[in-house]
Amino acid sequence: MAAMLPALERARSFDALFSGTPVILAPMEDVSDQVYRALCRTVGADLCVTEFVNVEGLLRGCRKARQKLSLSPDDRPTAIQIYGSDPARLAEAALVAEGAEPTFIDINCGCWVPKIARRGAGAGWLRDPDAMVAMAKMVVERVSLPVTVKTRIGYGPESHMPIVDLARRLEDVGVRALTIHCRTANMGHSGAADWAWAARARAVVSIPVIVNGDVTSASEAERALAETGCAGVMVGRRAIDHPWVFREIRARIDSGLTLAEPSSEERIELCRALLVARVAQRGEARGVTSTRRHLGGFVSGLMGAAALRRELFDCPTLEGCLAILDRFEMRLAA
Repeated sequence: MAAMLPALERARSFDALFSGTPVILAPMEDVSDQVYRALCRTVGADLCVTEFVNVEGLLRGCRKARQKLSLSPDDRPTAIQIYGSDPARLAEAALVAEGAEPTFIDINCGCWVPKIARRGAGAGWLRDPDAMVAMAKMVVERVSLPVTVKTRIGYGPESHMPIVDLARRLEDVGVRALTIHCRTANMGHSGAADWAWAARARAVVSIPVIVNGDVTSASEAERALAETGCAGVMVGRRAIDHPWVFREIRARIDSGLTLAEPSSEERIELCRALLVARVAQRGEARGVTSTRRHLGGFVSGLMGAAALRRELFDCPTLEGCLAILDRFEMRLAA
C-alpha cells in the first residue's frame, strides 16, 4: 500500500512527480471523474486530481463521496482532493482518503462558489489565514501521505493578497506542494489570472508551486512557466472542451514543438470513447447527458459542427449518438 511505504521512499516518489514539469488535470466537479481522468491520460495528462470530495459526505458514508475515492490500478498518479470547513473533520477524512492509496491528498482552499466559500470551506479558508494554516497542519500530522493545498491568491479585495505569506507558512507546517489559481475568490472566473502572484509565492518556498488559471494553450502554458518559474501547470476549463491541450503543452515544453490540431477522425473517436465509457459508468441516461458539456468542444472547428452538436444534444441514447457520429464521419469522408 502506498500509505505504508517507508517515509523516504514516499518522499522520493512525490518529488519525482515534479522533476519533469507535470501538466496536470485540475479537480473539477462532474468532470474529473475516473472516466475523464483516463481519457486525459491518453492525450498527455501527467497527473490528475479527483473531483472535490466533501468530507461530511465521506464520513457519513455517502455513496457518491465514496465513489470519488475509487482509484483503479491504472489511475495513477492521481491525488484525491477533499474539502470542508471543520479542521478535525478534514483530518479525519484525509485518513479515510489515504486508504484509497492516492499519490497524495490535496486540500481544496480555492473553490469560490458562494455556497461553498460562504460556509467556510474552499476559498472560505482565505478569510482567516491563521485558521487555514492550523487546519493544514492538523491534516499533515494525521496522515502519512504527502499533503498539498490548492488555493487562490486571496479572498478579496484585490488590494489584500495573503498568498505569499501563506505559501511560506504552509510549507512550514509540512504542506508538500501548492497549486495557486491566480485570481481572488471574489473574481470567480472573471478577469485575467495574474501569474505574477505564483512567481512571488514560488520565490519564498522550496516546495513545488503549480501555476493555474488561464492556462488554455501550449503557448500560454509556456509563458506561465517562463514568467513564474513554477514546477508545473494545471489545466482546468480548457480540458473540458479540448483535452488534447495536455499533449500540446507537453510537446511545447519538452521539445518546443507546435502540434497540429487533432484530426476529425480523432475528434469523433474521442466522442465515441467518452460516450461509451460514461454510459458504462453511470448508466445510459446520465452517461449520455454528462458527455454533452464535452462533445461540443471535441468537434469544434469541423465542417457542420454546429448541426452535429444539436443532433447529439437532442439524442438521449448511446446507440443514437453513436449512429449520429457514424453518419457525420461518413459525410466528412465522402
